[in-house]
Amino acid sequence: MTYSLIAKDADGSIGVIVASKFFACGAVVPFVSGTVAVASQAFCNPVWGTEGRARMMAGEAAQDVLDDLAARDAGRAIRQAHMMDAQGAFAAYTGAECVDWAGHIIGDAHSVAGNMLAGARVIKATSDAYLANQALPFAERLIAAMVAGEAAGGDKRGRQAAGLVIHRGEAHPWLDLRADDHADPLAELARLWDVAQERYVHFAKGMPSTKQFSGNPTRDGIDADIKAAEARRVAQGRPSRSYAQELEQ
Repeated sequence: MTYSLIAKDADGSIGVIVASKFFACGAVVPFVSGTVAVASQAFCNPVWGTEGRARMMAGEAAQDVLDDLAARDAGRAIRQAHMMDAQGAFAAYTGAECVDWAGHIIGDAHSVAGNMLAGARVIKATSDAYLANQALPFAERLIAAMVAGEAAGGDKRGRQAAGLVIHRGEAHPWLDLRADDHADPLAELARLWDVAQERYVHFAKGMPSTKQFSGNPTRDGIDADIKAAEARRVAQGRPSRSYAQELEQ
């Protein structure tokens, strides 16, 4: 009922993006940390995500973890998962009873898996588009790849939800966007990413990290970056796509 993409960017960022004709798929499929990622889908077993993430963070190989999870799960035939370990190696599993079409692709720095799809062309189009759009910012590249998969047929039941999570070396996400119940969820993710350029990405520059516990608590440079981004948007004649409402004074 889902297709998803796990990728590691050249700068070390790790992302998972998912789309489905299933409510809030972005809440139940991705399990990401600063070094590893799991997408657990079909008849999702979230423990594959939580345990898999923890074990790979501790140094276990993706294939070993995935083999063990499948061997222990009596519901393995209806599970699907793919994952990336701390060494950047990928592994994928598609249960024999996942609803057709179901399967996966593993690349050098990304993997795609899906079930209940219009056909194998969906994950191939997703994978090909990810590889073809290396010049795009990582988030846009992930979204563009999924849009290509949707254009190739996507979830054969339709569309409802999507989610995008990116970590930049930390246990907490750098970006976590979701469209839980939407007529065009991937387009909504693209809108949210556009809105993030107005304030969020600039604020995130001062976000604390394990190496810099206090981050930037003074807002030095943050407000100036927000103001500059606003000036560029206005100069380009682009209206804000945000739904935010100012409080009337």
